[in-house]
Amino acid sequence: MVKNRKYDRRRAIDCKIVEKSRSHKGYCKYIVTIADQDGTITKHPVYGKDMQNALRRLMNQQKTDWIEQRFSIWWVAAIWIVIMGTPAYLIEAGQRSPLYVLCSFLTAITLFGLVRWWCNHTYRGE
Repeated sequence: MVKNRKYDRRRAIDCKIVEKSRSHKGYCKYIVTIADQDGTITKHPVYGKDMQNALRRLMNQQKTDWIEQRFSIWWVAAIWIVIMGTPAYLIEAGQRSPLYVLCSFLTAITLFGLVRWWCNHTYRGE
């Protein structure tokens, strides 16, 4: 195995199957060894249906972690205000219709649904 070698980008240098999952039929546990750009080597446990699926899930988990580190609660609050307030500006004020409230909540539910789908896709399987 290659040790302390610097790469131009992160690389998976080793992936070994450890065991079959007891709780999820068809999944196996893998240990993926990653070499970072600075030469450090880390091992990550990950589950997948096969090795390619496990590597893809590890990539998705790390992308999600990267995004979570970059965005604070203030970004979430700003996005929430925009989602809830935009339909109020788009629908005429004199209509006396609660359509803007319905549009706001449908947009928010859709956004939360997408986040839920991403978490299921990334952490629990496809």
